[in-house]
Amino acid sequence: MFIFANLFNAIASLLNIICTLYMYVIIARVVISWIQVDPRNQIVQFIYKITEPALQLVRQYVPSFAGLDLSPIVIIILLQFTRAFLVQSLIDLANSL
Repeated sequence: MFIFANLFNAIASLLNIICTLYMYVIIARVVISWIQVDPRNQIVQFIYKITEPALQLVRQYVPSFAGLDLSPIVIIILLQFTRAFLVQSLIDLANSL
């Protein structure tokens, strides 16, 4: 059973890292939108490429409020929920095995 416990711990750790990194990329996207950045910059294009699908999906369901795009906030809340619920549940499951 320890093999499954280690597997669940590894999955939880990987999921935690992915959620954390994606949250930082979303925050970088927000900061980039506030300042003047060359849109042809490869880093900026990469950030837009990996964040736009999720932001576009949320924009379909969450309207702008007074010209303010709330989709990054919604995604960050969902990522935090994923980290608090799913990751912790996997860790607890691994510890119970």
